[in-house]
Amino acid sequence: MTTRVVDGGQAARARARMVERLRVRGIRDERVLAAMQGVPRHAFVDEGLAFNAYDDTSLPIGYQQTISQPFVVARMIELLCAGRELGRTLEVGAGCGYQAAVLSRLAVDVYAVERLRPLLDRARANLRPLRLHNVRLKLADGSLGLPEAAPFDSIIVAAAALGLPAALKEQLAPGGRLIVPVGGADQRLLLLERQGNAFRESWFEAVRFVPLLGGTE
Repeated sequence: MTTRVVDGGQAARARARMVERLRVRGIRDERVLAAMQGVPRHAFVDEGLAFNAYDDTSLPIGYQQTISQPFVVARMIELLCAGRELGRTLEVGAGCGYQAAVLSRLAVDVYAVERLRPLLDRARANLRPLRLHNVRLKLADGSLGLPEAAPFDSIIVAAAALGLPAALKEQLAPGGRLIVPVGGADQRLLLLERQGNAFRESWFEAVRFVPLLGGTE
């Protein structure tokens, strides 16, 4: 179903319908659903795509990047949240800023890194009207994490790695969780949980993300 977004009231109703579809698809954490309800996704996409903003699909944001589909955003955050709080959170791949805005409603602090400066500038512009005082954005190579702000209770990666980036694993706090899409043509979600000096891996459903690249541009 496609919902054309014209004004604030219609956007709110479209978000409510989006949340109901997330429930139907199996998202159960009411905290996550409330966070998804509270963020205006149409404000993070090009005006010409606003009528698709609340469809359960990814959308292009330029520079061969996409804003993830709502279900995938909700699912990854729900897996990170399960039975606990997000705490200090690192987002790798800020993109247009949408996921950082959702995370800001659940985490103590959100550190969002982006390797493409034009996208980082766009994320800043998108987030500025929301006045989210617990979100910090930085131009950085996300595969290296953000060592100056580590350790993190939660790490979420919005790009597919061929293997688990060692730097991100090292920056996970005891009791922390990391979720990342892993694979090339075939990708699945990997949830890593740190238990003291040991790490537990759990694999979940298939997904499709752009590749995790190094460096900054």
